[in-house]
Amino acid sequence: MTKKDAVRKAIALRYDSEKEQAPKVIAKGNGIIAEEILEAAKQNEIHVHEDHALVELLSKLEIHQQIPEELYEAVSEIFVFVYNIEKEILKK
Repeated sequence: MTKKDAVRKAIALRYDSEKEQAPKVIAKGNGIIAEEILEAAKQNEIHVHEDHALVELLSKLEIHQQIPEELYEAVSEIFVFVYNIEKEILKK
């Protein structure tokens, strides 16, 4: 199977530090569902970060499940990256 033929996967995370101890999965899917998640992110101007290895790990979680402590560092790096992008956009 080539990369072009691979089924697309998507995971959506949310983190509200005032209400939750860790980010949690709020949507996940393969194929058409993944495309719908990505389209919703685009329509809502939500940054999409591609990390195939992390998607594989996160796809094992259930919706509304918090990420395990083992993934805190990887996910926090993404949140920091997104925060910095948003900060730069607001400067303009």
